[in-house]
Amino acid sequence: MQKDRFMNVLPRGIRAAVVRERIQYSRLQELRLRAKRPLILIYEGKERIVRNERDEPYVVTKEEVREMLEYVSNYSLYAYEQEMKQGFITIEGGHRVGMTGQAIIENGKVKNLKFISSINLRMSHEVLGCADLIFPYIIYKGKLCHTLIISPPGCGKTTLLRDLVRQISDGNEWIRGMAVGVVDERSEIGGCYMGIPQNQLGIRTDVLDGCPKAEGMSMLIRSMSPEVLAVDEIGTAEDVHAIEHAMHCGCKMIATAHADSMEELRKKPIFDRMVAQRQFDRYVVLKNREQVGQVGSLFDSRGSLLYRGEAVEACC
Repeated sequence: MQKDRFMNVLPRGIRAAVVRERIQYSRLQELRLRAKRPLILIYEGKERIVRNERDEPYVVTKEEVREMLEYVSNYSLYAYEQEMKQGFITIEGGHRVGMTGQAIIENGKVKNLKFISSINLRMSHEVLGCADLIFPYIIYKGKLCHTLIISPPGCGKTTLLRDLVRQISDGNEWIRGMAVGVVDERSEIGGCYMGIPQNQLGIRTDVLDGCPKAEGMSMLIRSMSPEVLAVDEIGTAEDVHAIEHAMHCGCKMIATAHADSMEELRKKPIFDRMVAQRQFDRYVVLKNREQVGQVGSLFDSRGSLLYRGEAVEACC
């Protein structure tokens, strides 16, 4: 169960405090631990300070931060050095454990973190059917369009991507089932455990877990002949080159990127060139107003508005 996967990495006292909150775990978005500060959770888009048995703010101790790191890393932080230098570890189920502390610098780059004092547990949620709304806009003459999902952090882009993969793989009223290759660099899309996706990604999906996106896309093209490639959070020149290669090989691309709007996306040099060259056929812009995952707008390759939603629930 998804609930068990993240509850098992919580220190005993914090676990009991969260249980006392009597929340619906499907609506829990984040749990923030800061040493010597109140325990805070983000629930249904709103912040809540967790209380202790005396109805006072539950103050996290340094020992509890250390205890949680031991659970997250299976008592071997050294084994997760590659992930930690990015600032987070992804645990079973696709949940992301972000952390801050003192950076260890080597040759001008972050090698690892030490003296960790803050942890942010971001929940991974499956919302089956959350991509239903956008399918009429990303299918043209019966064919899937190259699609880029953009949003600020926490707006549900990975959730939307996951359901797109599932429906494209299984097929639906808009499209036949297609072979999908997923490069899951941070184990958030499939939530793989021992190589097996724990999230539903469809019957024709192959997942390359824990592999850098650019290298993984080339590997999948050579080994699995996917009709569609899906990647999360592109942002480097290497990612863009790999995407261009995949498109030239005939693969349809479904990807996500961080940006608040099309205007902000164009301010980033690598994306400005992609937009100018019309490499993606569709842009899905998510917003975070009343609730996570609302579709704000949809654009075609020229940047022309196809759809604007004010209160449309794309995913929860």
